[in-house]
Amino acid sequence: MDSHYDQVMKARNTADTAASKLYFAYSTILDRAAFEEWRSQHGYDFFELPEGKLAEALDVDLVYDFPSRWWGGRVAGLTDAPGKSVYGRLFEIGGKDWPIIQHKEGAVTGMCVERLVRVRVEGQELQATAFVTSPRRASTEGPLSQRFIEALVRGAQSAGLPAEYIERLRRGE
Repeated sequence: MDSHYDQVMKARNTADTAASKLYFAYSTILDRAAFEEWRSQHGYDFFELPEGKLAEALDVDLVYDFPSRWWGGRVAGLTDAPGKSVYGRLFEIGGKDWPIIQHKEGAVTGMCVERLVRVRVEGQELQATAFVTSPRRASTEGPLSQRFIEALVRGAQSAGLPAEYIERLRRGE
């Protein structure tokens, strides 16, 4: 467990249990094995990430704008890009569990911030929350993290994202 566990558990205890959020996940959380390892390391074994549904975030694209020491290079966030799209999975997360997602995505440490995205899932368009690089932490200096790209590809494969999209990820585009 890390120092954020107590902060997350306190937030869970005060969360609105009747509320839920639609969460668009497009990054390494899609790698189920890696997520389960993270969950165990951080003391959240009680939390189950639901199956989710294949989804496409509209008018956004990946941007490698977060230099990460842990990943050894820049990792991806989202940026506005009319006509472009990013694939991922859409999850409905209960209000009590949202702080765990915030921890996983780096919002607890200020690396990321929440933003709304328009997603297409099963033929309908919805609004969902995604996590993007905090503007004060964004930079495009330095190399892309090849290790991150490999994890992104594993997650995309695990999540059943389209093959042509997975190839795009593999190229670091």
